[in-house]
Amino acid sequence: MHELSIAQNLVQLVEATAAEHQVMAVRSVRVRIGALSGVVGFALESAFGLVREGTVCAGASLDIEDVPVRIACPNCGSVTVNDLTFMLCPNCGRASSELLSGRELEIASIEVDESDCGCAASESVAALARC
Repeated sequence: MHELSIAQNLVQLVEATAAEHQVMAVRSVRVRIGALSGVVGFALESAFGLVREGTVCAGASLDIEDVPVRIACPNCGSVTVNDLTFMLCPNCGRASSELLSGRELEIASIEVDESDCGCAASESVAALARC
């Protein structure tokens, strides 16, 4: 179950970001997980629940955004959401060579109390870093 090590790394990244901004508690962490990432969402949620204890994430929820596989067809130029079975363009039937999304595993945002940071209650990681 590699989700446990992913959850540990996730909490470490959030703790480091929180420490930079003197944030004492995190409300939620939103992550984007691509369909081809190999990460099982419910397993990551369970692991996060275990590893967050005793950290700034102790009371935080983990919100997961599932990112579908999107492909671009070099033949007809269409961009489509595809199933995981074939990387074929549903419009022209040709093999699609460009994967636009589906491999993501990233922190999209960290939500903190406004009083902890001076940022709006829900800010992206980039905005939190500017705080």
